[in-house]
Amino acid sequence: MPANLLTCRGGQGEPLVLVHGLMGRGSTWSRQLPWLTRLGTVYTYDAPWHRGRDVLGPYPISTERFVADLADAVIALGMPARLVGHSMGALHSWCLAAERPDLVSALVIEDMAPDFRGRTTGPWEPWLHALPVEFDSAEAIFAEFGPVAGRYFLESFDRSASGWRLHGHVERWIEIAAEWGTRDYWAQWEAVRSPALLIEAGNSVTPPGQMRQMKETGYCARYLYVPEAGHLIHDEAPQIYRQAVQSFLTSL
Repeated sequence: MPANLLTCRGGQGEPLVLVHGLMGRGSTWSRQLPWLTRLGTVYTYDAPWHRGRDVLGPYPISTERFVADLADAVIALGMPARLVGHSMGALHSWCLAAERPDLVSALVIEDMAPDFRGRTTGPWEPWLHALPVEFDSAEAIFAEFGPVAGRYFLESFDRSASGWRLHGHVERWIEIAAEWGTRDYWAQWEAVRSPALLIEAGNSVTPPGQMRQMKETGYCARYLYVPEAGHLIHDEAPQIYRQAVQSFLTSL
């Protein structure tokens, strides 16, 4: 495993691995680190195809490839980890827990569901393809993405001499999301035997009702609905997110 897949962010005790969403990066968790590092040794993780525009993945894109990569990262810790996943990262975290229960002691699943079949990336592909490869100012990023997502992407993109550069290729990001429209991950979810906290946004990207169904079909799952938040719950409703995650992790 390349040494830079996991970055230690501080803390002591049982490891916590933060697993970002599509088009994100480990660096996007900066506002959560001060309190998460009180709960264990915190590591951030950069997923394949999110490690810099010039870092090309040597494998075909698939959920299985992501899960294998995340497994390598956790194995390097030498002990099971609690995985805190957002969106894409949440999916890969529960798939790893299903495949390798010896590596995962608990899960936080933020705004992700098992079944997007029939949904396509078509509606947002023109917007993605129109994004510049590089933004010349932070203001330009906020103008494009808004105040919450803008901060997320500001922390994700590569810093260059002249601005901020996309840390991957939109064609690959579209391909990652397109796979979710062709298959479902219910079997993987129902195979999980780790305690899990499910957090759903009021303005969610998930199909209605699926995260509540995950609570009913999960082995040992809690569920929280955050009506005032969008997809980035941990940034849009940080106090609610913090209280829920702290309560869950300290109760284990």
